[in-house]
Amino acid sequence: MTITYEWRGDFGDAALDALHAEAFGGPPAGIDWRARLERHSLGWVCAREDGSLIGFVNVLWDGGVHAFLLDTAVARHHRSRGVGAALVAAAAEEARAAGCAWLHVDFEEHLRTFYVDVCGFRATPAGLIAL
Repeated sequence: MTITYEWRGDFGDAALDALHAEAFGGPPAGIDWRARLERHSLGWVCAREDGSLIGFVNVLWDGGVHAFLLDTAVARHHRSRGVGAALVAAAAEEARAAGCAWLHVDFEEHLRTFYVDVCGFRATPAGLIAL
């Protein structure tokens, strides 16, 4: 089957909510994804196979040169097949096209290989405050 990737692709809230829940654990949260993304995002990338949403990444930005990845999600049965890396590559390309010079991502240690080795991010020092 062919997987397609679309910048600012159309999606249903229920489909994205289910994919997010599968990727991050827990039940679907009933989030109005469309409203959230339209309000806060530069864009997002949807991955589809046969019309089904199988991957997603959100790209936020500061309105200038910094973009930020959030919510990289790939359906369980499509993991380790390059879908996540293709999502991140498409997000980087579109952020660059929008004039961004930097793409940031925070990740848990178990995802270091994916983001640093596979996607090409450089590890940097950062700070975090739990609120």
